[in-house]
Amino acid sequence: MALEHLALIGCGLMGGSFALAAKRAGLVQRVSGFSRSPQSAERARELGIVDRVAPSAQACVQGADLVLIAVPVAATQATLEALLPHLGRQALVMDVGSTKHDVAQAAQAALGDRIGQFMPAHPICGKEVAGIEHADAALYLDQQVILTPLPCHAPADIERARAIWLALGCRVRQMPADEHDRALAAVSHFPHMMAFAYMRSLMAQPEGEPFLAVAGPGFRDTTRIAAGDPDLWTDVLLANAREVIAQSQSLQTQMRELEAMLQQQDRPAVRNFIARASARRAAWRLGGSGTPGDDGPLA
Repeated sequence: MALEHLALIGCGLMGGSFALAAKRAGLVQRVSGFSRSPQSAERARELGIVDRVAPSAQACVQGADLVLIAVPVAATQATLEALLPHLGRQALVMDVGSTKHDVAQAAQAALGDRIGQFMPAHPICGKEVAGIEHADAALYLDQQVILTPLPCHAPADIERARAIWLALGCRVRQMPADEHDRALAAVSHFPHMMAFAYMRSLMAQPEGEPFLAVAGPGFRDTTRIAAGDPDLWTDVLLANAREVIAQSQSLQTQMRELEAMLQQQDRPAVRNFIARASARRAAWRLGGSGTPGDDGPLA
């Protein structure tokens, strides 16, 4: 597959990495970029990520075969509404948002009978740092991308989007938007919420700073994602609040059970609690459902 023109709306880590990966794969011949921050778009041009900085989002998408929307999920509807009058009827539009039910609703409201041009997508990757300077052509390599097609999409529409991500070296899965949001709340959104809350808990203690002075690998591994972009994660947690709260309540149940075991000094129960978690974590494999060799869909 070879495309003439990629329009990148949002020149940050995810969009910039997509543009670099598409260039490296020979997927696109030229890339136009637009960002709310003129400095980010200009920096993308200086780094060779985009070939042209467009004066507006509308100008950016004119003549584009492929449009990647890499903006906060809360901005999806307004962005698509602005683009629609200037969007070619053969152009494929995708996003990289971490929630999908709200994005699908926003796209339907914005695009109306042209909703078939939009394919919701979520690449399961990223970094704890944001910004175009951190864009990486290898960010998507061998990473999962979840497509959440809409009822209007024909098999050919899905295959068109799938082929683009495959060309970047991704492993592509497909699932309903609601199922995606439940699953990602459990394995991504809530872990971030938990990391943020844990850091706040530590900061609230008078001895917090002295505690940090002796922190080691365990603390580093547990809190790495707490350094995530505040704007991005505010949007994600608010957009998927119901599912994230459900995960929080589930964890609190487990925490209360473990606390009770500790209060009772029940060594066999504590060990069994830990052993079951440890064994399941050891069996999990990145990109699979947990069983070594299993590349089946998320359930």
